[in-house]
Amino acid sequence: MTATLDRRLPLAALPTPLEPADRLGAALGMAPGALWVKRDDVTGLGGGGNKARKLEYLCADALAQGADTLVTGGGPQSNHARMTAAAANRLGLRCTVVMAGPRPDPAAGNVLLLELLGPDVVWTDAREGPMDYYAIEASIDEACDRLAADGRRPYRMPIGGASPVGALGYVRAAAELREQAAAAFDGAQPSVIIVADGSGGTHAGLAAGLGDLDLVLGVDVGARPDLDEVVPAKAAEAARLAGRPEPTGTARIDHDRVGKSYGAPTDECREAVLLAARQEGLILDPVYTGKAMAGLIAARRSGSIAAADRTVFVHTGGMPALFAPAYAGWGRALSH
Repeated sequence: MTATLDRRLPLAALPTPLEPADRLGAALGMAPGALWVKRDDVTGLGGGGNKARKLEYLCADALAQGADTLVTGGGPQSNHARMTAAAANRLGLRCTVVMAGPRPDPAAGNVLLLELLGPDVVWTDAREGPMDYYAIEASIDEACDRLAADGRRPYRMPIGGASPVGALGYVRAAAELREQAAAAFDGAQPSVIIVADGSGGTHAGLAAGLGDLDLVLGVDVGARPDLDEVVPAKAAEAARLAGRPEPTGTARIDHDRVGKSYGAPTDECREAVLLAARQEGLILDPVYTGKAMAGLIAARRSGSIAAADRTVFVHTGGMPALFAPAYAGWGRALSH
């Protein structure tokens, strides 16, 4: 591994904006100026999203190791697979992605975009969900072995790019956020930062960059079964790689927003998606950011986020998933 905090390829449109969300905050009973959104959905690469920050480091590491093929995997609506394919195309590399389950028909959302980008896609028979997370990881290993046997030089990326190298993208993002937050909060820093927890790399990188696990509230979306152990471990690894002290505190993860499984629709996620869209014109997705916003709403309603708490919601992208057939009709108002 040759990564350091300074070794990155500029693939993302940075810095991303930190925007006030006063109408949404008011709907949640928050004080004016308390709620802000970090717009990592507008990073640009391959349709945008948080994975662009990770790919800046992962791709730099791949090129430093002489790789000719990026290899990763994920669920059928994986944003990381889409954006890895886009990064490979930009850099003139080949790309192989291992996707959970059979190929959806029709191809929609991220699946359609993946087909437009044109990586080699390996569809598995495994069902998408937390029980299959490590089966997909094993399939990524197998794909790398096959490619190496064929004389290729594969670079293995875990699901979501959630390696210490990938997490460096959010160590760097933490510094960007601190500077913006100081301007937003009159010199103060956020009381809480909310982010979707899929594979855990974004959460870990933020905690490493901020030096504080307690500051970040991750909302589990059901992608992997061991976030409580993985997030602090990866935060410590990323901090060491960046030459920083290990973050203090305890990882905070809300496990109550998943629903039946990863990607499964929930009423509270749909409520969150509608509320953000109709109060702020902010488009969330049903797999990651909708469930993260549902976590923010639940924390506000329970009182664990107070009305005046300086709150930053990290919008990690994922809008293409809204166009998958499973979420047809989500634009219609909920009946209560």
